[in-house]
Amino acid sequence: MAFTEENTVGFFKKSASSHARLNVPALVQVAALAIIMIRGLDLLMIFNTLGVPGIVEFIHRSVQTWNLTLVFLGSLVLVFVEIYCAFSLVKGRNWARWVYLLTQVIATGYLWAASLGYGYPELFSIAGESKREILRTLVMQKLPDMLVLLLLFIPPASRRFFRLQ
Repeated sequence: MAFTEENTVGFFKKSASSHARLNVPALVQVAALAIIMIRGLDLLMIFNTLGVPGIVEFIHRSVQTWNLTLVFLGSLVLVFVEIYCAFSLVKGRNWARWVYLLTQVIATGYLWAASLGYGYPELFSIAGESKREILRTLVMQKLPDMLVLLLLFIPPASRRFFRLQ
């Protein structure tokens, strides 16, 4: 059995790929990892705060009416879409950063509306005495997501990466 230099390098075969390697900028990698970590920590903190009985009660309250069920399922779908966007960002999919921006607009808009009394504030709302206090709390809650969006849209390396893919 003869080994030729063009087919093997050490113990590994050379890949016959004709495409260039995907060189993901560090800022995009950080943004994708941040999305996954933020959502994972959110879920972990909810489970830690409520415990198993609290989660069961939350789900029970969420499925009492069709409207609450749709809001609950919509929020779960939103979380999974955000995580899917994070994995797609690393693959260079430009649509993923726009979909992630859309999910943030939807989540922020719903939280703002529910906190002001529209929708179902008992499940999905931010406590506050005034609109200003609610807005301040909402901005502080969404600050990590805003920073991720800045990493995806502002730096030239990130914009160039998505434009070239």
